[in-house]
Amino acid sequence: MSPRTDPILDCPLDQVPDSREFVEAAMRWHFSPETGSPFWLERARTLGFDPRADVHSFEDLRRFPNVTNELREVRVEDLIPRGYGPDAAVAGVFESGGTTGPPKRVVVLRDWLDRLMHRLEQDLEAKGYPENGNWLSLGPTGPHIYGELIRRQAERRGGIRLTVDMDPRWVKRSIAEGRAEEAERYAEHLIDQSAHLLRTQDVRVMVTTPPLLTRLARRDALVGLINEKVSVIGWSGAHMDPDTHYLLRTEVFPGVRLYGMYGSTMILGGLPERVVPPEQDVVVFDAFSPYVAFQVVDPRTGESVRIGDRGQVVMHHVSKSFLLPNNLERDLATRVAAPPGQTGDSVADVGPLPTFEDEPVIEGVY
Repeated sequence: MSPRTDPILDCPLDQVPDSREFVEAAMRWHFSPETGSPFWLERARTLGFDPRADVHSFEDLRRFPNVTNELREVRVEDLIPRGYGPDAAVAGVFESGGTTGPPKRVVVLRDWLDRLMHRLEQDLEAKGYPENGNWLSLGPTGPHIYGELIRRQAERRGGIRLTVDMDPRWVKRSIAEGRAEEAERYAEHLIDQSAHLLRTQDVRVMVTTPPLLTRLARRDALVGLINEKVSVIGWSGAHMDPDTHYLLRTEVFPGVRLYGMYGSTMILGGLPERVVPPEQDVVVFDAFSPYVAFQVVDPRTGESVRIGDRGQVVMHHVSKSFLLPNNLERDLATRVAAPPGQTGDSVADVGPLPTFEDEPVIEGVY
């Protein structure tokens, strides 16, 4: 079958394709001269194997080198598969947070964003996010994918999105250069703007990062407004330790549902936490098979750790519009058994490495 027309790559949004068949079709698409991107067609010359013949499964994706650092410099046009033709529907160009150096850059096409948003909308419905309620987004917009995802989620739930924009790179730079007081003032400036919106608008859903959520929790008046007005708090963009999560959920915002999302620009989005009984008080993130997969490995050997052990997170993204396998992330996590039918691992208790690629990891506010 021609890779240009392989239907599994365009399967209906509510279907889950077979993982092996999907990976094989994706390899034909991304490494065929008529359909692959210039970046991967050029990179294929140095792989030492033929993905179309040698890559069949999720496990085989570990054969690829980690090419994420090359995304700091590559032309964005070279990341678009030729099979889309000259009029590829580009939803946006998004960048990493720049935590460990110059940002990495990805191109998100509309067909992938539609697929991801269908998955996220199912989760919003299952968790009872309010319909027709206003959203307050306290987080970055462009060039980060965070803002685009929040905009689309609010739109799908029939809400109006209110925003407080921020530049997380300036905060990280201030901290790295020893200007902690400047970073502190900037963070408080963001909270002040949020306070005005919370006082004057009807906010049902608030989405922000853990560092800013803990700052909001320091102001009694804002805690009162949030408990009075907000039904759901979504957090993402940085890590939240279990003790902070428990305190916020049970004591600070006891009447508000608290849900996390874990992701990365390098997987072109984020994935919501698994719904578990409240008494378990554990935040688990499942993958989005077969498009996004996690693997928790021993950083010294690269081998998978046992269920319940901690290791470094490897992420894979495989879709028609983009390919980025074997990305060793800056995160540590506990390996959790995946639900039936999911490719790879699920993860819990995600936290940052102190250093990554010989650079200190600075989260700041995002």
